[in-house]
Amino acid sequence: MAEQEKVFRYKLDFYYQSALIYLVTLIAYGGIRGNFVEAKFEYVLNDPLMYVILFFVLMSIVSLILNYIRNRRLVVLESAVIFRNRFRERRVDIRNIEWMHIGREAGVQTDGRFQVIVLKLAGRKRLVRVRAGRYERADELITEMNRIAERAPKRGASRWRRPGFTDR
Repeated sequence: MAEQEKVFRYKLDFYYQSALIYLVTLIAYGGIRGNFVEAKFEYVLNDPLMYVILFFVLMSIVSLILNYIRNRRLVVLESAVIFRNRFRERRVDIRNIEWMHIGREAGVQTDGRFQVIVLKLAGRKRLVRVRAGRYERADELITEMNRIAERAPKRGASRWRRPGFTDR
């Protein structure tokens, strides 16, 4: 019997919103500058600020298109976590996880949540961070990762604190 996989798609809401906000800003600035200040629309094209706003519009649309094409997903299985996009797939077996931590990250807030999932993999120095708020159905993702965390080791004590040392 095949393992049941739960697929969590990467949210593109931020990219849609930023592209829309920059586009509205471009239209509003062009309309105000062209109609009220110069009285002719053709002068707006010579405005350097218009080029800056246009640059932001183009960059936000390009990043939206690239992320849409990339099609990032997080797949959770009973025995593995798979980071998948259109071009490659990276499988992390649960038995290769040295420790796992699910908690809050004070510096980053995504979608109103401070949830972060940190994985320390065997044979790898860098940690793998998954910000749950960046995926659809973040609450269900946290639930699934908690289920996996029950089988994976927990993070040990901080390596910067000496054993038996207390702050007074």
